[in-house]
Amino acid sequence: MDLRLDGDTALVTASSSGLGFATASSLAAEGANVVVCGRTPDRLADAESSLADAPGDVLAVEADVTDRDDVAALVDATVEAFGGLDHVVTSAGGVPPGTFDETSDDQWRGAFDTLVMSAVWTLREARPHLTDSDAGTVTCITSTSVREAIDGLVLSNAVRRTVIGLVKTLSREWAPDVRANAVLPGAHETARIEELVEDAIDRGAYDTYEEGLADWAADIPLDRIGDPQELGDVVAFLASERASFVNGAALPVDGGTLNS
Repeated sequence: MDLRLDGDTALVTASSSGLGFATASSLAAEGANVVVCGRTPDRLADAESSLADAPGDVLAVEADVTDRDDVAALVDATVEAFGGLDHVVTSAGGVPPGTFDETSDDQWRGAFDTLVMSAVWTLREARPHLTDSDAGTVTCITSTSVREAIDGLVLSNAVRRTVIGLVKTLSREWAPDVRANAVLPGAHETARIEELVEDAIDRGAYDTYEEGLADWAADIPLDRIGDPQELGDVVAFLASERASFVNGAALPVDGGTLNS
């Protein structure tokens, strides 16, 4: 299926690795010009190099999405490089695990800046450019924790739900000029999952990496965890005109794990 994204410009935040990078890769493969960003220069350079052969052009910008000034400069750099902005995908790093009793005020504030304000600042800066576009879209990458709480992840469970409220509001306030949706990824084989499995091996919980992955997949009806590119392809579809009547959705990409 041709998603008809050739020549469009997409900004993907926190995209030097993980699900953000996979999304940037899918958009670039469909011919969109893609801006990737991250805080680590070496990782950002690797991401830019990895996308060099894609049909779309790629711009890498060093930015911390929890810094409002960095976010403003990021959007300005995107528009200066490509003359406009058609699609924004918000992604962010993870927040610390922990129970309610273990979580400090500073961690709550940090999680809110990481997961919510990073999206708010990005979308506020991008709004006039998205409205000027004939194909403006917003897609926020969140987590299945917005639908069903995950034990030991109080910050993710509580704070990420704010993003769903934001998306639903924008899908009404910004329509018909801009569509806004969210994706809810379950377990995907990102560097974070690899790190968690390797740590568990070191603790003696698993003998092999494959055993660890199988344990992660145990509750997934498809009997495997996801490939990050599968999430990226869903986001690219939502950004395309093929999804032109999809607005205000919160779409799980989790192999059927959610029970609701």
